[in-house]
Amino acid sequence: MRLKDKVIIITGSCTGIGKAIAIRCVAEGAQVLVHGLEQELGEAVVSQLGNGNAVLHIEDITVAGAPQRLVDIALKTFGRLDAVVNNAAMIVSSNIHTTDLAYFRRVLEVNTISPFALIKAALPHLGKVSGCVLNIGSVNAWSGEPNLLPYSVSKGALMTMTRNLGDTLHREEGVRVNQINPGWVLTETETRRKQDQGLPKDWYTGIPRVYAPSGRILWPAEIAAAAVYWLADESGPISGQVVDLEQHPFIGRNPPKDATTIPSPHEEKK
Repeated sequence: MRLKDKVIIITGSCTGIGKAIAIRCVAEGAQVLVHGLEQELGEAVVSQLGNGNAVLHIEDITVAGAPQRLVDIALKTFGRLDAVVNNAAMIVSSNIHTTDLAYFRRVLEVNTISPFALIKAALPHLGKVSGCVLNIGSVNAWSGEPNLLPYSVSKGALMTMTRNLGDTLHREEGVRVNQINPGWVLTETETRRKQDQGLPKDWYTGIPRVYAPSGRILWPAEIAAAAVYWLADESGPISGQVVDLEQHPFIGRNPPKDATTIPSPHEEKK
């Protein structure tokens, strides 16, 4: 029970990686606040986790006061707060030609500014228990693909914030801040996006090995397993760190020349 008696807020946890993290955290002894936009899906997650282990809050994280409400609900329900997982994000495809300023600002608001707001709201309580923050980024934070411009920029900004606060808050408040950057993960959202882009329902069964050396892409549960280390006391004093979770080196990789003929993980099918 690596997270016994810890209380953790997990944003965007009605589906995908966030849901997997919530399930794993409860299995490790934690109580969690499940958050997202999908009422029915969120209720199903809470039901799966069991009464007393989870509470649900449905609200757009960018709405004024939403971060503080998440903190207040966690405290009212469970009596304390030990950790925050900033997972909620807009995963969207657009490039410099298809991105207007309003759209760019919306992506930044969800993916970067709202995590900052939640950290700020939670900080007084995390400081009391030497708590921690885990930000869920993306390997695209390092530069990203042409058709993932605002998303990649937002995750790059989140990564810089993690390193900045991971230093400052650890020294001044005793709160650790770290980040994991998942690679290509088979979530419900990714499955639907690829179908919307024209790929068959079983597209994930034939991933070229240039993108998935193992023959498959990552599962949400594998990201959740890694998340537990950063949320548990066993990660000790480590703070301000960013870890890529992908099955091949992302930075400086040299894929085969014929890889340009294969649809990339996030690129829309032409």
